[in-house]
Amino acid sequence: MAETSTEHLKRVLKPIHLWAIAVGLVISGEYFGWNLGWAVSGTIGLLIATLVITLMYITFIFSYTELTASIPHAGGAFAYAYRAMGPFGGLIAGYATLVDFLVATPAVAVSLGSYLHFLYPAIPIAEAAMGFNVLFILLNMLGVKESATFSVFITILAVIELLLYLGIVSPHFKMVNYLTNPMPFGWAGVFAALPFAVWFYLAIEGVAMVAEEVENPKRNIPRGYISAIITLVVLALGVMIITGGLTDWRKLSHLDYPLPEAIGIVLGKGNGLTKIFASIGLFGLIASLHGIILASSRQVFAMARSGYLPRMLSDINHRFKTPHWALVVSGVVSSIFIYKFKTDQIIMLSVLGAVVMYIMSMLSLFILRKKEPRLSRPFLAPVYPVFPAIALVICVICLIATIYFNPDMSLIFAGGLVIVLLIFIVMGKHKVALTEDMMSAPMDEEVINH
Repeated sequence: MAETSTEHLKRVLKPIHLWAIAVGLVISGEYFGWNLGWAVSGTIGLLIATLVITLMYITFIFSYTELTASIPHAGGAFAYAYRAMGPFGGLIAGYATLVDFLVATPAVAVSLGSYLHFLYPAIPIAEAAMGFNVLFILLNMLGVKESATFSVFITILAVIELLLYLGIVSPHFKMVNYLTNPMPFGWAGVFAALPFAVWFYLAIEGVAMVAEEVENPKRNIPRGYISAIITLVVLALGVMIITGGLTDWRKLSHLDYPLPEAIGIVLGKGNGLTKIFASIGLFGLIASLHGIILASSRQVFAMARSGYLPRMLSDINHRFKTPHWALVVSGVVSSIFIYKFKTDQIIMLSVLGAVVMYIMSMLSLFILRKKEPRLSRPFLAPVYPVFPAIALVICVICLIATIYFNPDMSLIFAGGLVIVLLIFIVMGKHKVALTEDMMSAPMDEEVINH
């Protein structure tokens, strides 16, 4: 039985859940994807790109937290842009966020399938990816607290596993390996590597999607975000640098499972530690797949609730209080990408969505500071306007670089946006006045009562 969206999501999440969801959303980026950046930039080229992107994410998250704490809405950037720029702004941000999360899901699922295939070659990658996709959609249907509790457990295991990896392979690090052919494509390679560096942190903003399910969001959301970004910066830099010095980095620059391969090269593929690592390496990928499915379904739910997608997708299951139809649709989209696109293509499309969403979010922050100076802001972006300006400038540079080096996927992204805009205009949605849902931070009264 399903209830309409007039029924609220349950407000049950605490800071530890937010840390786990945020780190869990992102941590697969430390397991795969980033290494593809070596192929276009070399080790030092990717390091420079990663330092730039790390600065972007630090300034972005501290700025984005102001929006998330002020407007705790399941729509995330969609809600902020809608409030700041109206229907078209909301549509662009919402489309970009959907692409970001819906497309990241199959990328992580395929990597999970690749890890399983590494362990058991008889298991096909695509079929394994589909199995994981279905499993975690079902888990997410059981309730957000249950899902978040699982996130805490699996994310802690994933962090421990990466620290264990660093501990095992660090003694084998050789600077001569890391500095061999470090920038084969010069500074052009640094720009080409920016999208792959984004993959280290992509999806951390997904915590905003569960803002309506957080206890005391104006206090707890900043705590969750800040602890998560610190954790991820340490892990990203550690994994990238240490792995680059273990062997000829070119051997790892085209794989969906670079860490098991690296530890296999160091210890031998027949070594028991190699098999154990590859097995527990599934934890990080599972954490991300689980979290991204959670976040993408909330984005579909929020856009449907506001009339941008079919209203049926905003139905909430009466028993579990989860948006079950939104979860099903998210799974269908993921399944299509699993069978139709390569990993690097999926990553590029997801990065395009993320960067456009980041740009729309920072623009919304500036606009809302002018437009609504009296909006309750429990968390203020530090060093304003410097932090959001740095994030915005780097995002624009990253967008330009991604488009320049990936014209095919950029055309797919732009074509999809044009189609959505045309449908939006034909349906007359651009003439609809801003709804109360978007013009007020939802459930402020509930927050006060807490």
